[in-house]
Amino acid sequence: MLAAALTFADGNQIPLAIGLLGVLAVVLWWSYRRTDAIGVRWGGRILKWLGLMALVLCLLEPRWIDQRARPGANLFAVVADNSQGLQIHDPDASLSRGQHLRELLNPDVSPWLPEIEKHFELRRYLFDVRLQNVRDFGLLNFEGPASRILGALRTVADRHQGRPLAGVLLLTDGNATDLPETMPDLAGLPPVYPVVLGGREAPRDLSLQSVTVNPTSFEDAPVSLQAVVQAGGFPGRDVVANLRDVAGQSLGRQVLRVPADESPLHFRFQFRPAKPGLSFCELEVALAASGTGSVRSNAAPEEATLANNRRVAVVDRGQGPYRVLYVSGRPNWEYKFLNRAVQGDDQIQMVGLIRVAKREPKLEFRGRAGETSNPLFRGFGEQAREEVERYDQPVLVRLNTRDELELRAGFPRVPEDLYGYHAVIVDDLEAGFFGADQAMLLQRFVSERGGGFLMLGGMESLAAGQYHRTAIGDLLPVYLDRIPERPPPGPVRWNLSREGWLQPWARLREGEADEKVRVENMPAFEVLNPVGGLKPGASVVATAIDASGREVPALAIQRFGRGRSGVLTIGDFWRWGMRDPAAREDMEKAWRQLVRWLVTDVPRRVELIANTSRVASGEGITLQVRVRDPRFQPLDDAGVQLVIQPVFFSNSPPSLMTNIIRLVAEPSAAEPGLYEAVFVPHLTGGFLATALVTNSVGAEVGRAEAGWSSDLAAEEFRSLTPNRSLLENIARITGGEVLEPAQLGNFARKIPGRPAPIMEATTSPAWHTPWWFTFALGCFLVEWGLRRLRGLP
Repeated sequence: MLAAALTFADGNQIPLAIGLLGVLAVVLWWSYRRTDAIGVRWGGRILKWLGLMALVLCLLEPRWIDQRARPGANLFAVVADNSQGLQIHDPDASLSRGQHLRELLNPDVSPWLPEIEKHFELRRYLFDVRLQNVRDFGLLNFEGPASRILGALRTVADRHQGRPLAGVLLLTDGNATDLPETMPDLAGLPPVYPVVLGGREAPRDLSLQSVTVNPTSFEDAPVSLQAVVQAGGFPGRDVVANLRDVAGQSLGRQVLRVPADESPLHFRFQFRPAKPGLSFCELEVALAASGTGSVRSNAAPEEATLANNRRVAVVDRGQGPYRVLYVSGRPNWEYKFLNRAVQGDDQIQMVGLIRVAKREPKLEFRGRAGETSNPLFRGFGEQAREEVERYDQPVLVRLNTRDELELRAGFPRVPEDLYGYHAVIVDDLEAGFFGADQAMLLQRFVSERGGGFLMLGGMESLAAGQYHRTAIGDLLPVYLDRIPERPPPGPVRWNLSREGWLQPWARLREGEADEKVRVENMPAFEVLNPVGGLKPGASVVATAIDASGREVPALAIQRFGRGRSGVLTIGDFWRWGMRDPAAREDMEKAWRQLVRWLVTDVPRRVELIANTSRVASGEGITLQVRVRDPRFQPLDDAGVQLVIQPVFFSNSPPSLMTNIIRLVAEPSAAEPGLYEAVFVPHLTGGFLATALVTNSVGAEVGRAEAGWSSDLAAEEFRSLTPNRSLLENIARITGGEVLEPAQLGNFARKIPGRPAPIMEATTSPAWHTPWWFTFALGCFLVEWGLRRLRGLP
């Protein structure tokens, strides 16, 4: 409030008033000189002199000069929350928060709104996901999926930039869905006066606070889903959680009891989706009838809302085909069992490049000058230069190739040929097989392209293959120099390290006890290719223990650039599968999971990422598509189309069925090869997006899929108690004040006296007001009372 100033209209009477007050002071001093009581003497003098002064000042015509907002010159915004959160009924409240808000904004019931309109040009707004200008508040339906409080205030400030906006009256419960981790910058906002809707006591409600999915692409490893449920007001009651897939088939059911302190409940499900790739599931929680595990049919009246009892989750287990290149220096049993194992995984395609004969010295034929062919065959037809038989090239066998051209020239020499694979496995092959350019290409395949690399412990691998100080040797997680003395001949036993127990792909059993039994029953291995120490950042997944108890790395892994690499030092891993059929199944499963680890998270030419961080705030989902050429360089001249399809569960209402949505992604200025589009969901549930990418001539480059779930009520109903702290911070930063609904009438009467962009001065006679003479009369009465108390006349 602005302080008023006191002035005098008739300044010519000031000498007379001063003289009169002086005379009165002398008279009063003289009249009280015989009073014995000092307190009465001086108290009576002062009180009577103050009362006489108030009367004498009336000769000067005192006036108040006040600053008030000029009527009709300033704007004032009334912003009302129209989100679903106001459908909540507070305890012992006959009306919901929304119904109470309707009454507050009804001028026939609450006259405070017309009172403000007498002095300001009123602007009426509704907000949920976005801000909407309205003529009246009859459009309130409280169906908005989000409460973008901070976004609404910022929009109000932007719309009235440079205009005389005196203040914003914000009617909400304060549960914002666009609340960042730190308080945003509210500079430029006028004073905000939040009106808190809702009581301080939290309603009784059952809500899903969070759902987290931990998928895995490894065989037989179940998907883990964790859910945190808050049950406020239901101590001792049972909560039933049901998990089901799109077809309505049950994936799990659990019942937990709410503790006495009403701490959150933690549900954990493990299940295996029926197929790889993207899938969706739905988790629903409900109160159970007392003493039973069945869901109450009349659970709705017990809870404040059921909108936060259901959540859709997305499971992405990855989808092939993943192409793996296996390169070996000779046919061996390791390839036989490895190839047989991956044939059981329909997502893995392993291509073999096996050398069946090494390079031999070139034969020099003694024939005519310039003749390179055998003179014994002279005269048997024209021999083209490329058809002349040479003996200085290795003989390679190609297996499981895509066509007759794949690997025809041997191991790839250009990125376009090698980068089409997701992983490379090298076994029993010396470093001299690779040219310098091929070795560097393989290193870039891992570090730049992000592929996987695994070297097996064949007789010509690792240090025995002279990989020390080579580009391929740099890939390995172990050093190939400073190798300890070769261990004495004898078997070694396989054992998981501490890191191995934490890796799901390194285990074959769900329980720890079963896994220990399986490891103990593994056969001993006879071939171990020794290595040096472990490189920084690398980790040992499994060790080999010899008869003396010494442990050396058997399986080590590391990150290398964008990709990953590993080494298996056991040279006769196939021996495991020769024991019995059960052991063979375990060995094949171990191979499949190791290969899956190699190809997991390997980038593809086309990748689709759905950024859902701003869904709760109503800003939509940013779909990002990264497109690369065959050399895995950004492709800038691609055409990217997005096809978005809602995923409906068996219990979805038929009215929700919508058409497929098609969008065109535009190139991003932030990154080459990046294309972006924004999709704003208007439904709660799952969504499946497919990116179709073509090059400049219209040929298809590739496709990618991404899925997400949109729960529009998750953030809106995360907390049912009004967020008073947020509203208090907004009021404090902007210079406003937090109000209760009952204070709106008094606020409307006083708001014209608060600071506004356009003010005017107003004057009013102070001595015409009742309190002026009441002050004078009060002084005389108190003085008379003092005298009577002492028995004085």
